[in-house]
Amino acid sequence: MGFASFPIWSPFKKKEPYSKELLLGMSKLPLFSDTIPLNLEVGEAFMEMQNAALKQGVFLEIVSGYRSYERQKSIWNRKYKSNELVGLSPQKNIKKIIEYSTLPGTSRHHWGTDVDIIDGSQIREGDVLVEEKFHDQGPYVKLKKWMDQHAEKFGFYLPYTQNPKRKGFYYEPWHYSYAPLAIPMLNSYLKLDLNKELLTSGLEGSNYLNAQFLAKYKTENILGIAKILKEF
Repeated sequence: MGFASFPIWSPFKKKEPYSKELLLGMSKLPLFSDTIPLNLEVGEAFMEMQNAALKQGVFLEIVSGYRSYERQKSIWNRKYKSNELVGLSPQKNIKKIIEYSTLPGTSRHHWGTDVDIIDGSQIREGDVLVEEKFHDQGPYVKLKKWMDQHAEKFGFYLPYTQNPKRKGFYYEPWHYSYAPLAIPMLNSYLKLDLNKELLTSGLEGSNYLNAQFLAKYKTENILGIAKILKEF
């Protein structure tokens, strides 16, 4: 079955500016719907992709879409406290968190362009966003195969690939980014001075998030993404 009505996406730049508040997850972002909590344009593209996948027996269910700064902060603090209880030092604690989770104010989910998905037609058991469930005999293998073949036609790409040369966050086969908006948003985001703009009040481990750490984090984590999503 073809998808002739959905042309292959190609990179382009948007001219309109993006506010600092939006880029840091601190603005009230209008969302497409309760079940598709994404930027309006992204939500429309996702719904088209979702409908196409459903015709082939794959239900693209969103586990996480837009996240505010406060939501990301709560995730960070929960993980930090959990790691602290098992005896991790602050430095090892932070290193452990940023295997998969971002500092609040640096998440691509703040933009409403990124989405974590599973196959909603499968029975949920335990943690769903784990690598093995998307490979071998995992319940989301059919979803991954479909996305590998068709996601790019709708503008969606994996930012955190299996490329061994990529640094930063671990491989996430469930995480997709809508390139037509994510690329210009990243371009605007990179113009921010994180040392000045990141809010650390009430953030666990904030004393260890110095300029040296943030410089490395920017290079390896924020920019440790698929090349297609860095086509500025």
